[in-house]
Amino acid sequence: MLSKFWTLRRKARKAPVAAPSADSEPVPPQTEEPYSAGEFSIDDYRPMKVICIGAGFSGILAAIRFRQKVPNLDLKIYEKADGVGGTWRANRYPGAACDVPSHCYQFSFEDQVPCFCYSVKAPFVDCDYNSQWSSLFSTGPEILANIERIVDKYKIRKYMNFNHELTHAKWDASSGQWIIRVRHGDEELQDSCDVLLLCIGSLSRWHWPEVEGLKEFGGTLVHSAQWNVGDGASQEEVENWRDKTVGIIGNVGPELLERLFAGSSGIQIAATIHPKIKKMVTYARQRTWIPPPFFVNTLMSILERDPTDTNMAISDEEREKLKDPKQFKSFRHTIEQQMNSFHALVIRESEIQKQAKKNFEERMRQGTAAKPGLLEKMLPTWSVFCRRLTPGEGYLEALCADNTTYETTPIKRVTRAGIELTDGRVDELDVLVCATGFDVSYHYPFDVVGRGGITLNERWSPYAEAYLSLAVDGFPNMFLVYGPGSGLNSGSFFVMVESQMQYVVKAVQKLQAERLKSMEPKKEATTDWTEHMRAYFPKTVYMDTCNSWYKAPDGTVVGLWPGSSLHAIRALANPRWEDYEYESMDKTHNRLQWLGAGHTENERTMTGDLAWYLNAPDVPPIPE
Repeated sequence: MLSKFWTLRRKARKAPVAAPSADSEPVPPQTEEPYSAGEFSIDDYRPMKVICIGAGFSGILAAIRFRQKVPNLDLKIYEKADGVGGTWRANRYPGAACDVPSHCYQFSFEDQVPCFCYSVKAPFVDCDYNSQWSSLFSTGPEILANIERIVDKYKIRKYMNFNHELTHAKWDASSGQWIIRVRHGDEELQDSCDVLLLCIGSLSRWHWPEVEGLKEFGGTLVHSAQWNVGDGASQEEVENWRDKTVGIIGNVGPELLERLFAGSSGIQIAATIHPKIKKMVTYARQRTWIPPPFFVNTLMSILERDPTDTNMAISDEEREKLKDPKQFKSFRHTIEQQMNSFHALVIRESEIQKQAKKNFEERMRQGTAAKPGLLEKMLPTWSVFCRRLTPGEGYLEALCADNTTYETTPIKRVTRAGIELTDGRVDELDVLVCATGFDVSYHYPFDVVGRGGITLNERWSPYAEAYLSLAVDGFPNMFLVYGPGSGLNSGSFFVMVESQMQYVVKAVQKLQAERLKSMEPKKEATTDWTEHMRAYFPKTVYMDTCNSWYKAPDGTVVGLWPGSSLHAIRALANPRWEDYEYESMDKTHNRLQWLGAGHTENERTMTGDLAWYLNAPDVPPIPE
């Protein structure tokens, strides 16, 4: 856009003026004001206001990095919940835990073992390093406690506004700003910003399953993402269910799975509650792979344990060793090295894919041996990783227990007494748990209106697409973190989030330093990105016939990055600024107006450090 503007201006300057006719009035010579350099310092950075929506890991990282990297910043974070944490605040169901080793489930710059104490009544009390991760795979409460610790450590809570839900956002082309509305209680407030950052993520908008009669159920009805059946810790709330029959709705049907993510919560809940209740019925129409916990052999080897050890608790002696920064760094590096070595699993017919399928099938065969016929109901025909894998420690054992029924007959409706199946049978239930997950359609419950009055939901129909997963043509100065095209199935979630945030920070720095009113990806750049994704995914297992939240209803993969986590780091490290359209703040034909008056602010004011380039020089290594 700006490049076209400059071209037209130059053509206008060069265009010949027609000679006046003999009978016309004399035409005065047409002149243009000569270009004048700006009277400002090159680093006299204009104020930048950034509004971030969401206070999960992405929103927290935005506060940390923007404050660190962008001068003259006005930052606000609006979060609809009553505190930080995102999906880890929403998911407080029994058994909620991470499927990635604890010591890798944190930011790269958090290179020490987290220090926190967790309790139900006072969950975020500072303490010494004697309290660290309690398990190799952390529980939800510990992860949430660590999130709170990070927020307090970096003193970023002051930027956050809780119980503030975005209801509308609209791009105002004249001012070059986003005008937003947020709901806070009974009030609707208006705000504006230069840059709108959506850190909403994929797993934040939960829904009840679309099952007839659900709200007519006469017992206790609870959703895994809205666990509100007691005042204590969710792990303890089921203690009073010892005489109860509990039903768990998981994968209820393909039509719902087009819109809802389901799987891990139902698996974790079932494994946790089955020994504490009278009877459990788990309803699932979708087959699924149940792998063992990831990287256990590596973890046990590093900790010098027996490879067959299944105890995931970290001992006091092991915690003591990990206090040593060198020990911790080596421990984490070894695990992440292995996490990054599994990309070939997603390639169809690769040797590692064939071996994984064989190993998983054998593991499930052994785990279901106590209940004949169970394996045939569960074992998928599609490849490992076609759907998101969730290690189900204790899940197969729970399904084989005498008090558990694994029901694959479709649900007809929910009645006051329980669940009626399509074959006429009725299961009477005291508690019904809906572990049906989240809306992952990327159709947001609020309007984001870009250029020309087009909403983001309209732009993302029939499926969502974003250039390099983080910007959308027609929506200037708007960026996404962990939006469509961001998911990873190998490597760390934090790798993607940190790489995307680094990219967005660079974009905001460019807007600020070069005095740009707006930037947005070119339509052809987004088209090329989508074309690349469509060419990449057919060689992967994601195109198998499983139902997955990765895919749009027409089968287009929209949720995943087209490559590995290491690939994403490389791809996002050096932005292709030529893939963007720009509009300048300054009314000039000269694109280098931002160079200003030829001096820095420190020189103008004769204050500060005038030799800052010597403080951290890039020292080259000396060859041996």
